[in-house]
This record gives sequence, C-alpha cells and structure tokens, in this order.
Amino acid sequence: MNKLSIPISIIIAGLIIAGAFIYTNQEKTEKGEEQALASQEAAQIAVDFINQNLLQEGTTASLLDVAEENGVYKVHLKVGEGEYDSYITRDGKIFFVEGIDLESSLASTQEEGSEATGEIPKQDIPDVKLFVMSYCPYGLQAQKMFLPVYDLLKDKADMGIYFVYYIMHGKDEIDENLIQYCIQKEEKEKYSDYLNCFVVSGDSQSCLSEVNIDETKLSNCITETDSQYSVTEKYNDQSTWLSGTYPLFDVHLDLNQKYSIGGSPTVVINDQAVNVNPRSPENFKKIVCQSFNSPPEECSQTLSDEVASAGIGGGTGSSSGGQCE
Repeated sequence: MNKLSIPISIIIAGLIIAGAFIYTNQEKTEKGEEQALASQEAAQIAVDFINQNLLQEGTTASLLDVAEENGVYKVHLKVGEGEYDSYITRDGKIFFVEGIDLESSLASTQEEGSEATGEIPKQDIPDVKLFVMSYCPYGLQAQKMFLPVYDLLKDKADMGIYFVYYIMHGKDEIDENLIQYCIQKEEKEKYSDYLNCFVVSGDSQSCLSEVNIDETKLSNCITETDSQYSVTEKYNDQSTWLSGTYPLFDVHLDLNQKYSIGGSPTVVINDQAVNVNPRSPENFKKIVCQSFNSPPEECSQTLSDEVASAGIGGGTGSSSGGQCE
C-alpha cells in the first residue's frame, strides 16, 4: 500500500510536544459540553498549530480542503511540495498529526474479487457513473482513477462523469463543472484528453487549447446550460444555497436525487452506489468488470495499482477514503 504521510520530522516534533495529540483552548458551553466548531474554523486551528509548532523555519502549511469524516474533521493540507491529511476533533481541542485508514488496510488483505462493497448488479453494457465536484481533492483523485478505466472500456461500457448538485469550492468550481459538462456533451471524444490534462495542471484554458476544443461551440453550450439551470442566477442569490452555505449546481439534479448523492466522489454502477477502496485504476477496473454479464477481453489487461494523489497534480498519494460532503 502506497501511503503519503506527513514527514517523520513533523511527526516526531508533534510527539515530543504533546504525545499523539494536542489540546487547544476552546471554551466549554454553559452546560459543560464541548462546543463544536465550523469545519473551516477547526481546520485553521490545526494549520496554525502546525505552522507555529511543527515546521522548520521557511516551511509553511496551507489548507487545501476540510471535510467531516467519521466524527472528526479531516484536514487536507499542503506542506512544501507534498499534500497530507491530518485530523482534528470537531470541538478543535484534539489534533492528530495523521490517521490510519483501517478500512483501506483491511481491504488490502482481502482476496481478489472483493474490491467492492456488496454485490454489483450485472448488465451486458454496464452503466458507470462517477459523481464529483471538479475542485474537490478526492473527486480529482477519483477522476484520475476513472480515466485509465474509461480509456480501456469506453467502447464496452456506458461511462461518464457527472456533478454533485452543490458547490463547495467557489465560482471556479461552477465554471469548471460547466466546461467539463459541455465538453462531454459537445465533443465527448476529446473529454478524456482534456481531463487528463486538467487533473494534473489545473489550467483549463491551456488544456482546452492543447486538445483543440471548439471554444465557440463550448461557449454556446455553457451559456445555454447556465440559462437552462439558472446556475449563475442561483449563485448570485445566496437565499437559494444549500443550508445557506453551498451554491446549487442543478445540471444533474435528477440523477443526484435518484441515487441520493451526498458527496464527491460517489460511484454508481448499474444503479447501485459502490464503495471503491483503494482508488487505483486496477481496482476500479476489476469492479467495473464485475458488472458485466460477460466481461470483455479488455478486462484481462492490468492497470496501475497505485492510488493517485488527491487534488490537482501528478504522482501517487495518500489514503482513498476522503470525500467532500
């Protein structure tokens, strides 16, 4: 298993300072109960602590994303050229330098053929949907997992990328969702090449030029889609936002409702949500191949069993359990 963790020097410093965890000074409520903090507030406490206590001079940690996971906040951050996951309790009082994904560790010991949770329905032509937010680090990780399998099986299975019905990463995510939606709609044969470029560089305009996307056709599609689903209108009206916090992106709302989509990434195969862990191309290929009535010969090909890094960029990464939700 190829896991990325915070450098050993940081871990040692953390252990010296406070053992496996660090207490902060958040106040209790009047009833003596701990007050839960907003995810961004708790994450900033973790980042500030790392910067003030664990890193050498000249090195800085910055927050990339935060999501609630298993009762704590998972803080995805960048230190130097690397990306790492740390954890902090919801009250901001106990900080964990890193965590061990027991589910991934146990999954790696299971026999071949048990890569997915539950029995996947089979079809002659499987329907494979990946729901993401285009700037969610874990959605990007899943897209890197998806692409080699798509290139291998796109003529044998109905495979596509769809978008979660709300936005967690600002206007840039709305714009990128619209770009990817319209490329799939107008020039689907170029989508894989575009996405292979974007998940590494994060430069939409450069990638559009690199794969020779018809930008007039793309612009017209974006304008029409924006108007049809009132994307910008809802973004500008915060009263429409989910929980008053997250702008809506209703382009695939019907599918989100059908499959009860609640985070990025979510994989749905033959109308059943599937947990893919680890998020390697080879593991995902095996899962998709399980969903054929008669697997094609392409399923005998071996893909990479490396888990890609979360977020934009190349290389291998950390655990596969993260989700933006």
